[in-house]
Amino acid sequence: MSFAVPPTRTAAVVRQLRNEIVTGELPPGTLIKDGELAARLGVSITPVREAIAQLSVEGLIDIAPNRTRHVTRVTQKNALELIDVMGVLAGAGFEWGVDNLTETHLDLLRRRQREFVEALREGNVLAAGAAGADFSTIVILASGNRELQSMVDLVVARTTRILAMTAESDLWNTWITGHEAIIRLLEAGDNRGAVQRYRQIYVDFRARVEAFLFD
Repeated sequence: MSFAVPPTRTAAVVRQLRNEIVTGELPPGTLIKDGELAARLGVSITPVREAIAQLSVEGLIDIAPNRTRHVTRVTQKNALELIDVMGVLAGAGFEWGVDNLTETHLDLLRRRQREFVEALREGNVLAAGAAGADFSTIVILASGNRELQSMVDLVVARTTRILAMTAESDLWNTWITGHEAIIRLLEAGDNRGAVQRYRQIYVDFRARVEAFLFD
């Protein structure tokens, strides 16, 4: 019988704060106070401080020289730069992993795509983001380069936070149609075409984000 091992208090606080930041419950510029967070979450100061340090590494919380902490503010420059970096890293991982995919991997890709679309239909942005990210992760991990996946995870978290898309956002369509096209190409044995289509997702996504957020 399998069961989920409860996370550490620090991991639980990281997860809670990350979700609040990504969903916009903690808006950009929000002042982060250790004592208030600890009281609200029912934990001691130590896991709160450790969680803040982790989220600072992820780029979700800014720590000023005077040690005050705020939820990272959004600018056009850092939004587009993050998408560029994510495209380079994930694109490399996808290219390295695509030739190692098996039918089992393809089944997982199809399943994640169904979960992605269904989560959006239900309005569950966090679940949709996780399923969408897992679609890429399946291929990147097939490359055997786990260090690259760790780097992609950090950039994805920061990019998701910056966009804070609702379930109704038209931006999701870039990923939905891109994933479906990739699956068709992989099923046809066109791995090079799948890599090109994957890279095109980031080109299209960047253009739509630029117009959507900063027009």
